[in-house]
Amino acid sequence: MADDDVSFRLSKAESLVLFEWLAKLDSLDSLPCEHPAEEKVLWRLQAQLEKALVEPLAPNYNEAIAEARCRVMEDK
Repeated sequence: MADDDVSFRLSKAESLVLFEWLAKLDSLDSLPCEHPAEEKVLWRLQAQLEKALVEPLAPNYNEAIAEARCRVMEDK
């Protein structure tokens, strides 16, 4: 990792919820960006999540999203 990189941890559920939100905004062509750099960063984040998650390819993806949302809401 380069000295100027920032890393953080998300739970699997948080990652899945974030991925779904980014994918939904991207598909609606409504990313809330004021500058093209913001959109680029969101695309990179979405791509990294897509590489890390297997759930988006699973046949029960909608159920996985619903469960992930519940887990996130239950976390304190």
